[in-house]
Amino acid sequence: MLPDAYSRTEPESVETGACPFPLAVCAEMQFLDLPFIERVKHISREGFMVEIWDWTRQDLKRLAATGAVFSSMTGYVRGTLADRDGAAELLRTATQSIHAAKELGVPRLNLHGTGLDPDGLPVLPCAAGPDGAMWMTARDTLCRLAELGARHGVMFVLENLNAQIDHPGVPFGRAEDCLALVRSVDHPSLRLMLDLYHAQIGEGNLIAFIERALPYIGEIQVADVPGRCEPGTGEIHYPAIARALLRLDYRGVIGLESWAEGGESERALTRFATAFSLAA
Repeated sequence: MLPDAYSRTEPESVETGACPFPLAVCAEMQFLDLPFIERVKHISREGFMVEIWDWTRQDLKRLAATGAVFSSMTGYVRGTLADRDGAAELLRTATQSIHAAKELGVPRLNLHGTGLDPDGLPVLPCAAGPDGAMWMTARDTLCRLAELGARHGVMFVLENLNAQIDHPGVPFGRAEDCLALVRSVDHPSLRLMLDLYHAQIGEGNLIAFIERALPYIGEIQVADVPGRCEPGTGEIHYPAIARALLRLDYRGVIGLESWAEGGESERALTRFATAFSLAA
């Protein structure tokens, strides 16, 4: 359960208290013994916002009826950033995602450097890294997505992914690459979904990166390394991250996108909230 000072909405300013950040929990990765709709209800009852992935697998009316506050969801169904045919499909399914997001009140729609298959592998792997033409196409696609988001009042967020363990061959996976693309577009409807689990594996030096990326961050996701379980189970000292975010005046959403160590989701949520409270 969250500390009393926590608010699961996203106000313009948050008073400093036991937990000064809006916190969200990924329903795809916690309470796996429950049906999906019950996971959403349970996370919401505990006072957290809810993250979902592929909205096409869900009953949107039932999700909306839970009364949960949703933080983000996947912003496309198919498509890729860096080739023309893939970009056209990405934009088409992003438009479909916007309609779903409006039904649920989801403010942020998540993107990746390429589409991912059910195992998290890129549909168009790029082991050698993207070339100049891919960079230009990706930037053009993101510009068009930013304009689409602005027209519909939603934000697209580009998530960094690690290629070493979870997503080998993914293009534009590095946090530095995602930041470079978002910065080059420089549009308020396109921001960075900074996943600190992936960034730790791929690059490390998390606080220094946060300091440079801060103006372009739309949301932060967390899990520990190794294992991708909740804060406190690995090498990342998340209370230090929390203090740095406070110092930098970040008050955006922090999402738990992790598995629960030992399948203990209640404990995972408690550890998550504790790591980002001022008392930690």
